[in-house]
Amino acid sequence: MKRVLALLITATVLVARPAFAQKQYKVVNHVKLGGEGGWDYLYYDKDGHRLFITRGTHVMVVDTASLKVTNDIPDLSGIHGVTLAPGLNRGFISNGGDNSVTIFDLKTLKKLDNVKVGERPDAIMYDPFTKYVFTFNARSKDSTVVDAATGKVVVTIPLGGKPEFPATDENGKAFVNIEDKNEIAEIDANKLTVLNHWPLGPCQEPSALAFDREHHRLFAGCGNKMMAVVDSQSGKVVTTVPIGEGVDAGRFNANTQEVFMSCGEGVLTVIHEDSPDKYTVRQNLPTAKGARTMAMDYESGTAYLVTAQRDPKPPAPGQRPAIVPGTFELIVVKAE
Repeated sequence: MKRVLALLITATVLVARPAFAQKQYKVVNHVKLGGEGGWDYLYYDKDGHRLFITRGTHVMVVDTASLKVTNDIPDLSGIHGVTLAPGLNRGFISNGGDNSVTIFDLKTLKKLDNVKVGERPDAIMYDPFTKYVFTFNARSKDSTVVDAATGKVVVTIPLGGKPEFPATDENGKAFVNIEDKNEIAEIDANKLTVLNHWPLGPCQEPSALAFDREHHRLFAGCGNKMMAVVDSQSGKVVTTVPIGEGVDAGRFNANTQEVFMSCGEGVLTVIHEDSPDKYTVRQNLPTAKGARTMAMDYESGTAYLVTAQRDPKPPAPGQRPAIVPGTFELIVVKAE
């Protein structure tokens, strides 16, 4: 009888594994949002079930149940990112156009304050361990640290290169890609100093960054169509994984042990973490050209991306092609 039960259990496991391995993600919705302005980072608010989408001079707020725009935060300047501090009922927006951070009320979305930071703040991150907000300033190549509760600048941390996207271990360490140096900077979030600069070779021009905190693995999405897996304790590159072209955002879902890299060529690369040192590309899902930034609802496993059609006419020197009016859209991806 024991032998029969063992065989049944083994058979069940063998049947279950292929079913998991065959799980595929699909684009389940395209929602026209319209509105003016380019776009950069997205942020998913798990408590309010809202999606914050930066649009240059304003932030669109989308209800993820109805997929409709329910609010807007106006009169901003060259914005790039949004981060939230739910315990403090505050949100923060990086204004690259006037070198500031706008602080707003999470419930009313009304502006509370505007704080001057470094030059051209791009990505922005709230660290719940220290209760600090970090802006990553592209032109001045540093990070401004703001006390989230008081709105006061604490210090500016030189980074030695152009920062891109950050991550926190929520236990006293922060990390950020240094795009023009092909490295990751490790930051002591308590002492507010840079501890290490870790080279990412053969990864070049790292932009996206995701983090598996449990297994101490950073996932840096790079401009030369690869993802570098980095040990966040030693700084060593463990392995590299091929991804799409034009990556600009990465997410790690600990519930499924999957890394997601959204790439501007119009591909979402889905990678399974088989072990901390072994990774399998599960899927290169076609999305839409320009869909390079992303947010994720980890509980439902839903990814949100945005893009718009571009005017085919050649732009002015140094400018991007104009957005075709009314074409800005939200792309919803789920496993089926």
